[in-house]
Amino acid sequence: MPLTLDQINNATLDACVALLDGTYEHSPWIVQRAAVLRPFASLVQLKLTLAQVVRDAGRDAQLALIRAHPELAGKAMVSKTLTAESTNEQGKAGLTDCTPAEFARIQQLNADYNAKFGFPFILAVRGPRGAGLAKAEIIATFARRLQHHPDFEIAECLRNIHRIAELRLDDKFGHVPELGNLVWDWAEQLSRHSDKDYADRGELTVTYLTDAHRACAQQLVTGMRAECGFDEVTIDAVGNVTGLYYGSDRKAKRLLTGSHYDTVRNGGKYDGRLGILAPMACVRELHRQGRRLPFTIEVVGFAEEEGQRYKAVFLGSSALTGNFDMTWLEQKDADGVTMREAMTQASLNIADIPALKRDASKYLGFVEVHIEQGPVLNEIDLPLGVVTSINGSVRYVGEIVGMASHAGTTPMNRRRDAAAAAAELALFVEQRGCAEPNLVATIGMLNVPNGSINVIPGRCTFSLDIRATTDTVRDACDADVRTELQRICERRGLNFTLEETLRAAAAPSAPVWQQRWERAVQALGLPVHRMPSGAGHDAMKLHEIMPQAMLFLRGLNAGISHNPLESITNDDAELCVRAVQNLLEQLATELA
Repeated sequence: MPLTLDQINNATLDACVALLDGTYEHSPWIVQRAAVLRPFASLVQLKLTLAQVVRDAGRDAQLALIRAHPELAGKAMVSKTLTAESTNEQGKAGLTDCTPAEFARIQQLNADYNAKFGFPFILAVRGPRGAGLAKAEIIATFARRLQHHPDFEIAECLRNIHRIAELRLDDKFGHVPELGNLVWDWAEQLSRHSDKDYADRGELTVTYLTDAHRACAQQLVTGMRAECGFDEVTIDAVGNVTGLYYGSDRKAKRLLTGSHYDTVRNGGKYDGRLGILAPMACVRELHRQGRRLPFTIEVVGFAEEEGQRYKAVFLGSSALTGNFDMTWLEQKDADGVTMREAMTQASLNIADIPALKRDASKYLGFVEVHIEQGPVLNEIDLPLGVVTSINGSVRYVGEIVGMASHAGTTPMNRRRDAAAAAAELALFVEQRGCAEPNLVATIGMLNVPNGSINVIPGRCTFSLDIRATTDTVRDACDADVRTELQRICERRGLNFTLEETLRAAAAPSAPVWQQRWERAVQALGLPVHRMPSGAGHDAMKLHEIMPQAMLFLRGLNAGISHNPLESITNDDAELCVRAVQNLLEQLATELA
């Protein structure tokens, strides 16, 4: 029979430890220390308390916990002395059935890892879905993590230990995160579509109005209609997928939610897409229950947010705010295809774009859930964070022009080196970004067109990205960087161009909506962690016409995003969907 929280809360200390035996490998002290903090109001609160005990225990105890775990496919497995839990986990990942080559490779990795770090490699081999990782993925992760700094790797081992404990607790309590599994599986299905060439390399790239992009749109349409029971589903004039689930009063104000389904090049499966799939799961549950809330839910899969194919960004959400710039239609992609041509080829009716503007008076507000895209939640062992504000940002693409000349015959004091100037600017940008809190500044792209090993660069193109929690801080940095670029080029005898491609105002969360997210999180038994968003989101565009607020979900692999390593767990996805459901129920109660 599955365990219950009542059993845990009412058991003696020794009985509680016995009931949770095996949760943390050979480390009953963790349960002993957590048990004195009973009662636990929810399973997730129990999980967080156990993680907090480990976090507070100090480095020596943490290292002892890591060393209490067996090597993957190691001596304990061969001698059949693994715990029942470890045997189950390594078996699910196929590690008990390695080929000789796989076994030899893992043994070498174990030896190399122990030699470098002095403790065994820890990986939650049942994976983010709980069904088991492929051996090839395990080996690739092993090899990648060998390159980490020891301090980072200790933290990564502990994060994986907590995931192992979470899966073991799910088993003990008979907990199946069905909605989290649903969202996780939908994301996997959507990730099958990738742009030409990238797909051949096994990379996920979906840029605006490519074949893969249009296939994603159709899959969202099918999912909304067939699986979730939306009343209306359409693809609009810019490619947004919009689903309507009517409320009991169709004339009542609507709740708008969603995110984008395009990706960066070689990106991850959850950036943007989580914010479409989580509310889809909520609508699916309402439809299955035959329930109508006193407001209509409008879920939008925005067609473009990343700015990967064309210079313009936020194409999808800009159309809804009435800020779609029709001059964008003449922008060309790398192949010379204009946005107008791409939209015509996709059978989108350009003339209908102005009509996409939403009447804000008909909406309650906009909410968005999103993967954090950073390490904060991961480091503090929290699955959800409430966003207080989205940073204001400005982006440029620039070019420095000097004189290409022979690298061997041109004296150092006679050079007009465009790349050296760009490097000098990059160092200034880094220093300026470090000069005050809540400011970041980045030169993400540097390129010497037609560069050669024996030629002084005559041209260098670059990008510039500046973000801050307030527009005042952002603009001060912006002015300083542009002034420094002017000085560098004057001193070096160079010319430059700088084209602004994006300027987005900071978007503080509407207090009443932020509070709704906070209550939704607390209802799950989680503490509220408030945090700004350093990344841009569709919510910052909707902020221009209606109140907005966001919820963050932690990512795995130290929260990395815009990267194939971007990942979430089914348990965290479950909590995310439940938080959205809690927010919907709050609104329903308020409007009843």
